[in-house]
Amino acid sequence: MPEQRDYFEEVYEVVRLVPKGRVTTYGTIARYLSLRAGARMVGWAMNGCHNRPDVPAHRVVNSVGVLTGKHFFGGPTIMQQLLEDEGVRVDNDRVVEFKTRFWDPMIELTL
Repeated sequence: MPEQRDYFEEVYEVVRLVPKGRVTTYGTIARYLSLRAGARMVGWAMNGCHNRPDVPAHRVVNSVGVLTGKHFFGGPTIMQQLLEDEGVRVDNDRVVEFKTRFWDPMIELTL
């Protein structure tokens, strides 16, 4: 019988690799892990890790840098504050200079 994958743990492993001061996206993680349910599966994983301080979920944003998961941090500004504490500027719930802050595991983990 084939081994069953623990998708959430695989997502968490990738998110733990996102460096401070950088962000990635739900879809990017899904593509890296070849998840069939795609970005939605990564979103579910992120929503499920609010009690996991070892997973820097605040570094995962939507495809254009918007803090779509901010409501799962216990307050509307906590995700932004966590990012700003790492030097990531956020304006109107969007990462400023998103393209320069973007971390792609397909590129970064093959270097």
